Amino acid sequence: MTLDDIRLILVQGEGTSVEFKRCGNMPEIDTFETICSFANRQGGNVFLGIVDAEKSGTCKPEAIGVDPDRAVEIERNIANRLNDPSFFNVPPAVEFERVEFNEKLILRIWVTVGPVVHRLKGVVYDRIADTDRKVVTDTQLAAIYIRKQEYYSERKVYPYLGISDLRLDLLARVRKMAAAKRSNHPWSEMDDEELLRSANLYLKDYETGREGYTLAAALLLGKDDVIASIAPAYKTDAYVQRNDVDRYDDRIVVKTNLIEAYDALLGFAQKHLSDKFFLDGTQSISLRDVISRELIANTLVHREYTNPYPAKMVIDMGSIRTENASRPRFVGKLSPGRFNPLPKNPIIAEFFNNIGRAESLGSGTRNLFKYSWAYGGGQPELIEGDVFEARVPVASNSESSQKLDVDWVIERMLESYGHVTVAAVANIAHVTERTVRRHISDKVSAGELLGMGETRARKYVRTK
Repeated sequence: MTLDDIRLILVQGEGTSVEFKRCGNMPEIDTFETICSFANRQGGNVFLGIVDAEKSGTCKPEAIGVDPDRAVEIERNIANRLNDPSFFNVPPAVEFERVEFNEKLILRIWVTVGPVVHRLKGVVYDRIADTDRKVVTDTQLAAIYIRKQEYYSERKVYPYLGISDLRLDLLARVRKMAAAKRSNHPWSEMDDEELLRSANLYLKDYETGREGYTLAAALLLGKDDVIASIAPAYKTDAYVQRNDVDRYDDRIVVKTNLIEAYDALLGFAQKHLSDKFFLDGTQSISLRDVISRELIANTLVHREYTNPYPAKMVIDMGSIRTENASRPRFVGKLSPGRFNPLPKNPIIAEFFNNIGRAESLGSGTRNLFKYSWAYGGGQPELIEGDVFEARVPVASNSESSQKLDVDWVIERMLESYGHVTVAAVANIAHVTERTVRRHISDKVSAGELLGMGETRARKYVRTK
């Protein structure tokens, strides 16, 4: 670790994977609580010899260092405690590094995420933001076990789940949707059983030898009573909370198969959100439908269905937001440049992709960042964790007709698409095309923009 790395960490402060500790003669018990929580979450770094801003009484973390003469003894003490069975049930894996910073010795303890649930003196700790939390409920503990598992729960085989327990009447529609997505789709020529096997909804578990239809099959095509028996906690609670903020203005609770659940949730969003068309190049699209589809597909496709946490879709005065249980590999805010798209349920995701309900992995996040500002005047907030949270700003009906600053719209379009057109800017800013041409002409004259093409859909790009 370089000095620049330390400087950057001091600026960013503590977080999900960074902790500062004052260390006198020997580490205190809270150091081991952090090591336990890091091993149970996503790993991290404990820096001995750095004091957090709140504890140092300053406006920023302070490097006070540890006694160089005791460095070996401190490292030996930590190693002994980690391998003491009366301290840890399973020793967390750590590495030590000594860093000289401003003539102070900083001891870095790098903790790797462990394959098992670690306990310190019988207590499980988890890392939430910048704190170490005791796990006190069965639901929290179950979430850690789920996070540690390397299998996909959607693949669980139910030997007694038969084809008669599935909504085969939906398959005719599935074939039409698949053919609309791709001409000559192979599902068009398959019978029902062949289609289900092709979609990996019938599998053999090579560890147990059992074979049959899976949790994914039940969720996608199961009859309502079958789904309620296999996944009793599954539901999506959708409600509007504008006038009555203590309860709700309108509400539906969706417990049916994922195909019809998608339709019900989309219809609910379309009922309560204003429609706003946007010219993307020469193509007019509904921003309401694009954003609603991405949020709904995400909460249905990437949910951890073995977690009892109920999913939500909430429409309030300023946003549409969703929450669903997750099995994260990363914790924190997502952005177009900071996320690794990993499928939580690859079989369900592929099924939705085949019927045109979802696109390639990661495209949903990119579309939300691409279109959110045009719909609600701001960027979305996506936060990954045991509960995945998504929020997209929404303009009210009165706000959606208000004029926006033309130059601001031009800059947002250049950032999102790399070019602008007169018609698209006029559509978003709610001004005339003549007004937009005046602004663009000024930028062309100033050498900021360059026109390409001669038609009404002429594009303008940055000159640099």
